[in-house]
Amino acid sequence: MTTTTQIFDYSKWTAQLPELSKKYQAASPYPHIVLENFLNPEVLKECIVEFDKLNENNGWINYKHYNEDKRGLNKLDLLPETIRETINELNSPEFLKWLEIITGIKNLQKDDSLEGGGIHQSTRGGFLNIHADFTAHPHQKTWQRRVNVLVYLNKDWKEEYGGKLELWDRKMKNCEANVLPVFNRCVIFNTDADSYHGHPEPMTCPEGMYRRSIALYYYTVEENPYRRATYYKARPGDGSNKLLVKLDNALVSAYTAVKSRLGANDKVVSGILKIFSGKKKK
Repeated sequence: MTTTTQIFDYSKWTAQLPELSKKYQAASPYPHIVLENFLNPEVLKECIVEFDKLNENNGWINYKHYNEDKRGLNKLDLLPETIRETINELNSPEFLKWLEIITGIKNLQKDDSLEGGGIHQSTRGGFLNIHADFTAHPHQKTWQRRVNVLVYLNKDWKEEYGGKLELWDRKMKNCEANVLPVFNRCVIFNTDADSYHGHPEPMTCPEGMYRRSIALYYYTVEENPYRRATYYKARPGDGSNKLLVKLDNALVSAYTAVKSRLGANDKVVSGILKIFSGKKKK
């Protein structure tokens, strides 16, 4: 990709900010918005090509335990050029200003360490149980997590494949919105302690087809940020699975505490949480 290639069309999206900001902040079950054709499609097509070239030795993290089955890569120096440049654009001062206006949250901070984010990939059978994200950066004592930006890279994704991002109400009674992860669709949402979301049903896409996304998280500096690990919730009707969800929460919480104290990274997570990796969702 050439350095002159425009990734994000600031003139287009800035002109829509007054309307988009109202829509975002009034959305239910919590502030969010879904935007189509978000980035330069030619850039995202190149990102897909780069995804295809990544192999097992590229530093992937296997997030595989009872509550999720996916892979992630969050080291900027290991990411291919176009993906890296796209992430850098979405972490730029100009984009942060745009994001502050649409969300109404001032002084947003990027995260160059891409903690928990970067790029994500899952294939047939992959899932992510409903959860609220970790609330503070494990390695930055004053960083409160505030906003997620997800950009999907899935061409020819069909409804029957599943993988919809579900947004649940704060009491975990109803799914109020769902988003099919199609190419160049972006979801932006507040990450509060009870912003429950996920794609809990194992996907049924063909073997070798992937649900892919660029995932970036943004923070504000607070004197005493509220700290809690990623917190999974069983859905109404999940029955006996509720106990396993809770047990896995305890492991995730313990792992997060150790990671914060020792400065460990998520490469270790598959080893610590693999106790549940053999369990299948029903």
